[in-house]
Amino acid sequence: MAKRSNPKRIIRAAWGGAKVEDARHFLEHPTTERVLAGLIILNAVVLGLETSPSIMARHGWWLDPADNFLLGIFVVEVLVRLIVTGRGFFRDPWSVFDFIVITLSLMPQTGPLAVLRALRILRVLRLVSAVPTLRRVVGGLIRSMPGIGAIAFLLSIVYYCFAVMATNLFADAAPEYFSTMGRSAYTLFTIMTLEGWNEVANKVMEKHPYAWLFFIPYILTTTFTVLNLFIAIIVTAMQNEADKIREAEEKEHRAEREALEELSDKESILLAELRQLRAEVKSLGRKPRRKKISAASKLG
Repeated sequence: MAKRSNPKRIIRAAWGGAKVEDARHFLEHPTTERVLAGLIILNAVVLGLETSPSIMARHGWWLDPADNFLLGIFVVEVLVRLIVTGRGFFRDPWSVFDFIVITLSLMPQTGPLAVLRALRILRVLRLVSAVPTLRRVVGGLIRSMPGIGAIAFLLSIVYYCFAVMATNLFADAAPEYFSTMGRSAYTLFTIMTLEGWNEVANKVMEKHPYAWLFFIPYILTTTFTVLNLFIAIIVTAMQNEADKIREAEEKEHRAEREALEELSDKESILLAELRQLRAEVKSLGRKPRRKKISAASKLG
């Protein structure tokens, strides 16, 4: 039974191993990354201009072809990366993200799928995968999720307790804000954002003068304490991510230095052996000369 051929292997074999390596180096070159980031930004500008009917009436004749041309470049880039990396393409989450975004852009955008036209702007998010610094930031955010989840759970407990207390305490004073649990939760959420909290507090304090003993601890607890914990966790995660990258770079540089030192040691050993070999060759050249001199002296 004949073996089934792999299309990717056929393409890679037809393209040639040297060309695959050249394409890999081209894609990973910093200049290529900067050009790709510039094209993504340009595509974002084009997509923004296409939302204006007046601009489309005057310049639509070249905006639509420009959008299609940029999409074609992104498709070629993703295909080349797929051929170069092979199965490893789908092991990289950023490559999978790029593949999904480009696939959504290629789907028909008429009829029931017209809503996908609005999703074209997701191509701008490819800027995150194209810029290494942004990738590190997003990586830090993802690694901070467990800590953020714990803080969010703590905030929800505090939030729920204050909502129950506010409903029981202030439902009669400000029913438009605290008559039900849902309204209390919404009001406390707006207070947490410091949006119009003084109006709500003044309304309640008309009937409950000591209501400030409720609102001030709530604002201090949620806005200035718990929310700052989110920032602290995210900053810590990003710092840990930066430390890991720095350690990896230092490890790579250390390995390079050790390799260079080992190479220099080998070179010194080789030079010593060459000197020894040269000395032996010279000594071998002197012995026949001495024999000739001794033979000549005997003849004389």
